[in-house]
Amino acid sequence: MAAAAAGFLLWGIVPIYWKQMQGVSAPELIAHRIVWSLLFLCGILAWQRKFASLRPAFAGVRAAGLTFASALLITVNWTVYVWAVNAGHILETSLGYFLVPLMNVAIGSFLLHEKLRPLQWGAIGLAALGVVLLLLRVGHFPWIALVIASTWAAYGLLKKQSAQGPIAGLTAETIVLFPVAAGLLLWLAAHGGGALGHAPARTQAFVLSAGVITAVPLLLFAYGAQRMRLTSLGLLQYLAPSVQFLIGLFVYREPFDAARFQAFGLIWAGLVVYSADTFWAQRRQLLRAAGMT
Repeated sequence: MAAAAAGFLLWGIVPIYWKQMQGVSAPELIAHRIVWSLLFLCGILAWQRKFASLRPAFAGVRAAGLTFASALLITVNWTVYVWAVNAGHILETSLGYFLVPLMNVAIGSFLLHEKLRPLQWGAIGLAALGVVLLLLRVGHFPWIALVIASTWAAYGLLKKQSAQGPIAGLTAETIVLFPVAAGLLLWLAAHGGGALGHAPARTQAFVLSAGVITAVPLLLFAYGAQRMRLTSLGLLQYLAPSVQFLIGLFVYREPFDAARFQAFGLIWAGLVVYSADTFWAQRRQLLRAAGMT
């Protein structure tokens, strides 16, 4: 449990890391993240002698399509997230990740035609009211939160259809993205731009560490997830957006007036309802299973 918690905690404090590179554009930061993540992840696979685990990602049209689609979704998610953090929208990024569990339920209902329990509908309704309140009371449509939530939920849906582990999966996705990312960095260098060779040494050091920052939380999560109950893991998923929220509110002093508090409160209430319903459903399932044995 400690490993998974550490992974979520690192994901929570990562806005502080991206804030150190505010002078670098989001597309360039994502290009660096892809390139250095690929190198770091390949090093891990070489150490584990698991390069063969990459083959399923490209074995056939369907598998390759899933890999390319996952790569596209993670690129959009990363780019919007990094831009939002450096544009002063950490609170809204945290809202996006708070919405992910409810977005998963919505996707299950509307795309997979899964039947929702009444409390699940109630949770989605509370979250929707929160979004409407932001629009009506604050005059702001939370597109950042919705893009982050929808891309991450869709990414998770695609990953469930893949037999690969998180490390091999992300490595395959960065392989797909590498030509574009490397091409962008080479183009910037050829035109006298880019962070490497031009930004302060401190900024360059942060840029070069993007691979480690991306991979280490994932490694901790993967290690912990294999050894934890799903219920505990489900509760831990709120740690990262909670830490992000606190950082945005108390470290970077982003605005959080009464209307925003009410909107967040409705969404948090929806998460409480969702978590309680999930816990009760799993408990009933365990009791039924125990009664059959």
